[in-house]
Amino acid sequence: MTRLLLATALAALHVSGNRLVDGGGHPVALHGVNRSGTEYACIQGWGIFDGPSGAASVAAMASWHVNIVRVPLNEDCWLGINGVKPQYGGTAYRRAIVAYVQLLHRYGMDAELSLIWAAPGANRATYQSGSPDADHAPAMWRSLAATFAHDPAVILAPWGETIVDPNCFLRGGVCEATYGPHNVPYRTAGMQQAVNTMRAAGYRGVIAIPGVDYANDLTHWLADEPRDPLRQLVAEAHVYGKNICSDVACFDRTLVPVAAKVPLVLGETGESYDDSDCGSSEIATIMGWADAHHIGYEAWTWDTWGNCGALIDSYAGAPRGAYGRWVKAHYAR
Repeated sequence: MTRLLLATALAALHVSGNRLVDGGGHPVALHGVNRSGTEYACIQGWGIFDGPSGAASVAAMASWHVNIVRVPLNEDCWLGINGVKPQYGGTAYRRAIVAYVQLLHRYGMDAELSLIWAAPGANRATYQSGSPDADHAPAMWRSLAATFAHDPAVILAPWGETIVDPNCFLRGGVCEATYGPHNVPYRTAGMQQAVNTMRAAGYRGVIAIPGVDYANDLTHWLADEPRDPLRQLVAEAHVYGKNICSDVACFDRTLVPVAAKVPLVLGETGESYDDSDCGSSEIATIMGWADAHHIGYEAWTWDTWGNCGALIDSYAGAPRGAYGRWVKAHYAR
């Protein structure tokens, strides 16, 4: 199993009460971005990253004062199963992710590694299904945790967005999750199993557990929080403009009670995709509120897709539209 050589300048992240702190006990404010591509390029058979992954592209992120990058992962690619091309899956994929995390660290950035594309049985992991599958997700969690067991500058996230109820998401089982064109139910693995599996594999660091309803609903998070003997869990919400929960009143009602008990990070956040002008009013509201409540965030996404979800026009770091310009300026404060 690949082990990591850490950049000594990076402090260990850990949970203290309801804050993420460094090795000296100082609170850490996460101002990050998502780097999408590693969840889909490999399963589509044309690469591991969408766009460059070398030092110049990472330096561009650092120039925005980004201090954490969320890297979405694909279960089939990590495990090298279900027909993934060998050059893009298994050992090749894992080594590429490890190398990328090391590079982020060298530029002073932490990493969040999140499983988001997975599939049960012989189905290919070509999108984010309703909940992690019991067939492969535990093996992926075990391997991911062992790989990064000695890296205190990562957060591991066993799942991105779910559409099952909180009880099923915690405990697993055959519930609302379906897969494929015929909506076939499948056996899911819950977040308690994820925490248990990661801890048994030797990982002692921070684990991010999302809410339900595409990670936008945290109303049941505290009641269905997994048990962690190390007490190193953070709650994760995904908030975009025009989500069901996307205004200050909803944040105050549903997110503040969680943030009072455990650290909270907005693992994905941004403008709504249907804004024709790709503006900045929604992200300004979201990040302004988060700053006032000591909540970290990771903007979607550091990719040149040409839509309202893209922060950049080039991997040299040129911001795209009002959205990209606003986030860059906000991180530079």
